[in-house]
Amino acid sequence: MIQIAVFSDIHGNLPALEVVLQDIDQRGITQKFCLGDLVDFAPWGNEVIDKIRKNHIPCILGNHDERIAFDLPVIPLSKHSEEETIARFEAIEHSRKSITDENKSFLAELPFHIKLNYKTGGRHWNIQLVHSSLKSNETYLYEYEADEVFNEMLKDSDSDVILMGHTHISFKKKIGEKWAINTGSVGRSKEENRLASYVILTLNEKEVVPEIIQLEYPLETVAKSIEASGIPNYYASFLRNEKAVNF
Repeated sequence: MIQIAVFSDIHGNLPALEVVLQDIDQRGITQKFCLGDLVDFAPWGNEVIDKIRKNHIPCILGNHDERIAFDLPVIPLSKHSEEETIARFEAIEHSRKSITDENKSFLAELPFHIKLNYKTGGRHWNIQLVHSSLKSNETYLYEYEADEVFNEMLKDSDSDVILMGHTHISFKKKIGEKWAINTGSVGRSKEENRLASYVILTLNEKEVVPEIIQLEYPLETVAKSIEASGIPNYYASFLRNEKAVNF
């Protein structure tokens, strides 16, 4: 049996990341992977990057990482309210100014996706890690998508399991004998409970067993830290579940 832990979308929320990593370590899982979006919306972007680097956790490039690494423009999204649009611009500008040049260089060198192959007994398992899809890290895919959408991704990547983040909404969807899984978000969950979320995959010779883990963390401490920073208070209210989620 092999176990791997996969998490995504930390968004500068160091306390949430620390809770997730502690839980993974307590379970004795040594194989850890991150699906990107280390920065924006909470005050510890540099500290999150430093922890990922210090722990040698393989990580892929999220859309927020890419924007900060390459100084890309912010494109307004139609799903966002005017309030969120203004807050989003201000929060990303805060990251542009605060993320160190060394950490921007680290983000710029992250791979776009990672393909894993594990052997258990006589069986090989192919596991595809993406931020949101194989071709883009801006694609929003939810559990209600038609099976054909995920089947195509599984076929194109020649994988048994495809793991993604980006939407901040966790799910596990079995398609035949294969899986499409969203890890949810460590640091900025859009689920009602606002818990830090990650996925454990257990691999044995017969099957892959996914489990979504959701953990409490000191959310109010994070919210107050956001309010004390240069990041808009919108994101503190969001964590407290005082703001509506736009899918």
